[in-house]
Amino acid sequence: MFLEFLLVIILIIIIVIAIMYNGLVRSRNAVKNAWAGIDVWLKRREDLIPNLVRTVKGYAKHEKQLLEEITRLRIAMINSQKDIKRTAAADDMLNKTLKSLFAVVENYPMLRANENFLELQKELSNTENEIAAARRIYNNNVRDYNTSVDSFPQNIISGIFGFENAEFFNATASERKQIKISIDDLS
Repeated sequence: MFLEFLLVIILIIIIVIAIMYNGLVRSRNAVKNAWAGIDVWLKRREDLIPNLVRTVKGYAKHEKQLLEEITRLRIAMINSQKDIKRTAAADDMLNKTLKSLFAVVENYPMLRANENFLELQKELSNTENEIAAARRIYNNNVRDYNTSVDSFPQNIISGIFGFENAEFFNATASERKQIKISIDDLS
């Protein structure tokens, strides 16, 4: 009788461990899937940039340095895709430089009227919105996964099987500064 009871308890413990382990695996895979979503939109933006640079180059010959910087940052973005912190930093720099490009475009009325440029600008704007949405989804999945990894009793299982917290795709210092400025302006 005691042996049967002990076997039932051991079986229950094994089932609970398996359920917790599978939950951690499911959460980790959701984080990986969400990162792949960000990656898709970053690649989409990277694919749009050469077309944008070519279009602007035809009109804004004096902006060679800015266009070269955008190209350099695009390459840096491509090379950083495996590291979340490097990707966030490269994303920030590329966003700043693209904003500079759109500010420069204001000096070229013919370019602002160019249908190809307007379409590229619209596509880039839509892509930026999708990147922001993908970042929110990713960070929500990271939050859920990290909570699972750190919560008792799953933290015991996560420690035994080597599950580690995932990194959030955080706003960069310049993005936080922009937010602070806009909040201060409301006061």
